Amino acid sequence: MPPSVAAAEDSKALVRKTLREVLVGRENPEGFFAMCVSALGHQETHSQFLSLIQPLSTANRSLHSILTSIYMGYFSKTEDDELELALSLSLLEMKDHQLSIPSQESRLQQPGDRPNQRCSVQLNSVSQPQGSSHAQLADVENTNSPQTGAWVKAGPPQTTQETEPQKSTYVDEYKSETLGTSQTVFVSRLSGLLSKQDMVEEGDQMTDEGDLNQTEKLKRSKKRRQRRKGAGQQVVGLPCSPSAPPPVLLWFRRDLRLGDNPALIGSLEIGAPVIPLFIWSPDEEEGPGITVAMGGACKYWLHQALSCFSSSLESIGSHLVFLKANGCSLRTLKALVKETGARTVLATALYEPWLKDRDDVVVSALQKHGVECRMIHSYCLRDPYSVSTEGVGLRGIGSVSHFMSCCRQNPGSALGFPLDPPRSLPTPAQWPQGVSLGTLGLARMPRRKDGTTIDWAANIRKSWDFSEEGACARLEAFLNDGVYRYEKESGRADVPNTSCLSPYLHFGQLSPRWLLWDAKEARCRPPKFQRKLAWRDLAYWQLTLFPDLPWESLRPPYKALRWSSDLGHLKAWQQGRTGYPLVDAAMRQLWLTGWMNNYMRHVVASFLIAYLYLPWQEGYRWFQDTLVDADVAIDAMMWQNGGMCGLDHWNFVMHPVDAAMTCDPYGSYVRKWCPELAELPDELIHKPWKCPASMLRRAGVVFGQTYPERIVTDLEERRSRSLQDVALVRKEYGRYVDKCTGCDLVPLPPRLVSEALGLSHRDGGVVTEGKQFLLPVITRMEFKHQIKDPDADAPSNPYNAVLKGYVSRKRDDTIAFLNERDFTASVMYEGVQRKERLERDYRRIEGLPQPPAPQGRARRTPTSKDRFSIVPGGAVSSLR
Repeated sequence: MPPSVAAAEDSKALVRKTLREVLVGRENPEGFFAMCVSALGHQETHSQFLSLIQPLSTANRSLHSILTSIYMGYFSKTEDDELELALSLSLLEMKDHQLSIPSQESRLQQPGDRPNQRCSVQLNSVSQPQGSSHAQLADVENTNSPQTGAWVKAGPPQTTQETEPQKSTYVDEYKSETLGTSQTVFVSRLSGLLSKQDMVEEGDQMTDEGDLNQTEKLKRSKKRRQRRKGAGQQVVGLPCSPSAPPPVLLWFRRDLRLGDNPALIGSLEIGAPVIPLFIWSPDEEEGPGITVAMGGACKYWLHQALSCFSSSLESIGSHLVFLKANGCSLRTLKALVKETGARTVLATALYEPWLKDRDDVVVSALQKHGVECRMIHSYCLRDPYSVSTEGVGLRGIGSVSHFMSCCRQNPGSALGFPLDPPRSLPTPAQWPQGVSLGTLGLARMPRRKDGTTIDWAANIRKSWDFSEEGACARLEAFLNDGVYRYEKESGRADVPNTSCLSPYLHFGQLSPRWLLWDAKEARCRPPKFQRKLAWRDLAYWQLTLFPDLPWESLRPPYKALRWSSDLGHLKAWQQGRTGYPLVDAAMRQLWLTGWMNNYMRHVVASFLIAYLYLPWQEGYRWFQDTLVDADVAIDAMMWQNGGMCGLDHWNFVMHPVDAAMTCDPYGSYVRKWCPELAELPDELIHKPWKCPASMLRRAGVVFGQTYPERIVTDLEERRSRSLQDVALVRKEYGRYVDKCTGCDLVPLPPRLVSEALGLSHRDGGVVTEGKQFLLPVITRMEFKHQIKDPDADAPSNPYNAVLKGYVSRKRDDTIAFLNERDFTASVMYEGVQRKERLERDYRRIEGLPQPPAPQGRARRTPTSKDRFSIVPGGAVSSLR
């Protein structure tokens, strides 16, 4: 074949390839036409362009008409216009040639490259359309440091119309560079394309400390809203046609969103009709044993979320097909493949061990029948099956710091940019037969004997917006307000300082990547909020290592703990009738709304385990049934840690009364959920049993009638007994306790045995006993102290873990309010205090007697329990 003919064929192949990019929405019509003129030349384009786009006349008439109008408009231009277009295209080719020259500073990373080598961003097409999506970018380059994975490396998403250096906040201080492309400027006069492609170096310089002013907040809020509304490029699906390829089965599970859904975008890239489907298989979802993976509240949320997501799909020209599996999902998928003729199945990967095994069987079985089946990672920031402890060791395993070190040392794939939602989905010529959403039985309500329905979810329905838009709105509100108080005040139960995004994350209505990007864009200075995503990934990592985490204690000695079997205490705890207002308010909030914040979960868990002696499995099962964000991995890890048998011993126990000074100092939370105590004063609302009888009468509180009696009264004695029980089982199972350090030893899971064999005793701390490998894990200090003094009880133990609450909060809040109210008076007051302090110091140095304390001011004595907890009387009077 002559070279000229071969070159012409190559040019036509490039045109056909780019035409496919136009069909799936990754290239715009103007850019496609400009590429044709550049590749084929003026004369060839004039003679062959209409024949090249002829197939579009049946597949996509609107796109065919647009290209035809561009063609007619271009060839009706004057010679000056054609010359101007030619100059523009030659400039574009020069830019592309410069970017394609390999150099030491900028080159594409090859599969064999080391992680610390640079890699530039690869463009997906010849030109980027206007409003280019972050999906158009490949990996982000990394400079002068190892690639750090999801917890370290994440560059800021581009949301403006012109690329410029931007500042970004990183979870850890590692430098990275991002090669970006500017937005393409379309010149309507030329009907062509002028492309600006500039390299932008972006460091991870930290922004200044301090709160953002209102203007900056509104700017960032506007940028986030624009991106959610699709300010970037949005993928457009190909309408169905008689000659369309076999459809793609898009299997939705816990990824019920349009935005930043890699599986959804991946289905569009195939260029075939897409059939979204949801398969409900109760036997598979519930999990083995007593896992209770899908409780009543979770199923109700899933029902509502599926309804909202189906409406979202209808808004882009598609809909969700509901199917109920008879036994297993594989049988249903095989029948659906046979019915539709589909050759591809896509889904978001799930990481629960039993669901991972199910998905592996599905992938293997479908591939044997010639059907491509792919599970795409996006549910967590890091794939828990890819996390390794190599280079870090096993010491400290169970802590989030150790987990993040593992992610930095053994980085996975780059985090990438959030993906914009598509504007339409290609539909098949014939839809498969499905069932109605109600047939799945997710929101089934019990009935009374008289036939009436018990609507136990009425308050849950009023408390939440179950849609993807509701998730974005809640995130927006949090980033504009609550995030700036999250670091120090996230434990407050009486004010909305938490994000309440956990159910949206669990059901995939909000992707963790999108959440991380928005938190960084809002200058989320407190790392505490971003580390919550690391805790989430840590929980899934632990579940993959210990599949029996939901029901089996990880520390062998604690399996023999003497637990109570008092069902009355358990029912009182579940119903919020323990007699302790803070515990009751939290449990009532849980029942009515399906949620409580993390601090309150610690409070009720400590009360159940440390003071009622009830096993942690009972609390886990109740949470799984009543939480709308019930997550097996997170709940199991947290309840194991709270039950003293997880990988991480929390060195604290929440006191049911004293903890209220931290989370509800003014009693607002208790008054909301326990209205029968609303008339009690702030000082006594958390301990009503200390109220005088006359005060109780005026408040209308009658113990045992309007409010329950306390189910346990001797809290300190019960704590001592709990500590003694732990000492007893640790002594009985001494082989699982390290005699030197006092740390508990946990059998190493098989997946980490190979890594442990490569570590020395000093680095990994692994102890071998026969064929079993034992690993020292984090142990509470008060338990370690028992090795030296086995008879130590809770009051005498110097490491007593019971938290007493932040008792000086009221004083701090009062002074802060008064100082803000009258700055001048506060300055004068501080001056008087300074003068008095200098006078006292002078008298002490000279040996002179101290002056008597002024009247009306409380004296601070060293013997006081908290010498900073009293508001000085003179302070209030002098600041009025």
